[in-house]
Amino acid sequence: MAQKLIQTQEQKLVQQMRLSQQQMLQVHLLEMPLTELEENINAELDDNPALEKAENDLGQTENEGENELENGNEADDFDSLNEKEERQDALDSVLEGIEGDDAMPLPYANNHDNADYEETVYGDTTSFYDKLKEQMDMLMLTEKEHAVMEYLIGSLDDDGLLRKDLGTIGDELAIYHNIDISEPELEKLLKLLQSMDPAGIGARSLQECLLLQVERMREDGRNDRLLDAMERVFKECFEAFKKKHWDKIKLQLGLNDTQTETLQREIHKLNPKPGASLGETEGRNMQQITPDFIIDTDDDGTVTFTLNQGNIPELKVSPAFNEMVKAYRGNKKSMSRQTKEALLYAKEKVAKAQGFIEAIKQRRRTLTLTMQAIIDWQRRFFQEGDESELRPMILKDIADKTGLDISTVSRVSNVKYAQTKWGTFPLRFFFTDSYTTGEGEEMSTRKIKMALKAVIEKEDKSKPLSDEALTKLMKEKGFPIARRTIAKYREQLNIPVARLRRG
Repeated sequence: MAQKLIQTQEQKLVQQMRLSQQQMLQVHLLEMPLTELEENINAELDDNPALEKAENDLGQTENEGENELENGNEADDFDSLNEKEERQDALDSVLEGIEGDDAMPLPYANNHDNADYEETVYGDTTSFYDKLKEQMDMLMLTEKEHAVMEYLIGSLDDDGLLRKDLGTIGDELAIYHNIDISEPELEKLLKLLQSMDPAGIGARSLQECLLLQVERMREDGRNDRLLDAMERVFKECFEAFKKKHWDKIKLQLGLNDTQTETLQREIHKLNPKPGASLGETEGRNMQQITPDFIIDTDDDGTVTFTLNQGNIPELKVSPAFNEMVKAYRGNKKSMSRQTKEALLYAKEKVAKAQGFIEAIKQRRRTLTLTMQAIIDWQRRFFQEGDESELRPMILKDIADKTGLDISTVSRVSNVKYAQTKWGTFPLRFFFTDSYTTGEGEEMSTRKIKMALKAVIEKEDKSKPLSDEALTKLMKEKGFPIARRTIAKYREQLNIPVARLRRG
């Protein structure tokens, strides 16, 4: 009985792994920006001879077909014919009884057509995540640790800091990814992330970010009294440091004027936003923006959108490989062992091709569903282009509206861009928190911040407004928010206190 129980558990585990692999593929493709997806599809076409481009998509539109030689497409035509020959060679190799993946076609010829979308390329196209993942791959991690580390990297915000607490991340991993991990284990992996470059990455606060950079200087062999003083500022005088009360810091640390000035200069060399030195945290380098969605707004206010397909071809399973699989199913009893092994190889490649095609379709469905929900929610913005018209909207709102997991919506919004009549924006731009007033009215925090910024820009610089005065003025303008909220939003806008704004 015990033996049968063990066998049953093993069978369930295998089924779960197969399901997990397909889900992981879907998540992996969903995270990719368009340019990376194109590369991935081309690589899959190279690796799997059972996966083919549909005949009506050979890198040209239908009305281009008659003039392809006149348009200088002789090389593309040759590449297409050459690719067919390569795939036929791969098929012949299978029929000869190949047991592995040795026979692979030569690199797929990519044809770049003119697109109806704007693509801005200025230089390096390596994404923020890629640079951290390259460092992660150099670490000796288990499969579970690798998955958790990747999730931590994906949870970093715009400045490269980790704003979520580890308890929340542990809950998300358990609920959405079926990964059970304790906080001490998460803490250990976070320390590994914080050991990556640039120094300060993965910190949970500005204070920790600056202390990590001082610690890195020590690790690099530097050890002097100036580092000790910097560390004391961040550990003992951090509140005074945030408010730029250097007179208090000078007094508390017993420094003279020269020492204080030297300390200030050295601290100014530190980077409060280490993510900025790696590029944009939202999934790609700031130097390249390729929209994943093309949104059109008609004069009558109708908002429609299309998915940017770029140079992505339509995919299909090779008919020849399909026939081989059918032949195997119908005649496997009379086949030799060598033939069975060859056809089993074909069956494996067909299954992999089908899974890849389904994952691409699932990606399109998820993107379409998410973008439509965002447009429905923020329709006024897409019609008017006024940022103040953005309604409060969080990931859960779109998850509830679409029926998708919050983690799925997060992955879509974290790495995708939308080209609109008013400019090209990351999807994260359309999400904004809400503030509920004492009367129960819900307001967009972005709208409040814009109003606050406008008030401060118009103030008399010889007599800048205190937070208390700003609170009263904002209430008169229809934003009844607390003074501490004014102070919080002012800091988020990088606007100093009144005494430092005096002109």
